[in-house]
Amino acid sequence: MADTGIFATTAEVQRKAGAGASATSNTEAYINDFMAQAESEINCITRYNWSDNYAALNSDVKAILKEAASNLAAIYVIQFDMSGFTSRTEAENMINVLRDGYLRVLSVLVESKVQTFMVDA
Repeated sequence: MADTGIFATTAEVQRKAGAGASATSNTEAYINDFMAQAESEINCITRYNWSDNYAALNSDVKAILKEAASNLAAIYVIQFDMSGFTSRTEAENMINVLRDGYLRVLSVLVESKVQTFMVDA
C-alpha cells in the first residue's frame, strides 16, 4: 500500500503520533483514511479546495497544509487507542499540543488574504 494523502505522508503523521501510538492505528492504511478525512475537513473549513490545487502551490506554502493535516491525523491515531502511552495524561497532552497547532493553522488558512498569498506565491 502507498501513501494516498496529498498534504502529508504516513511517516510525518507517525512522528507526531509518537512512540506510544497503537500498532493498529499507526499503520499506513489507517493513516491514509485519517489523512483523507483531515484534508476534506481543511478544504471545507477554509472553503477552498487545496487538494485539487496542491500541485500548483509553491513548496514554501505547502508546509502549512502539511502541518494542519498531519496534526489532525496524528490526533486520530492517538485517540484510537491510548493504552500504549505511559499514561492517559501523556496521550491527552500530545493531543492538546497537536490540536493547538491544528487550530492555529486553521485560523490563518481561513483568511482570504492568506489564501490569495498561498495561491499566488
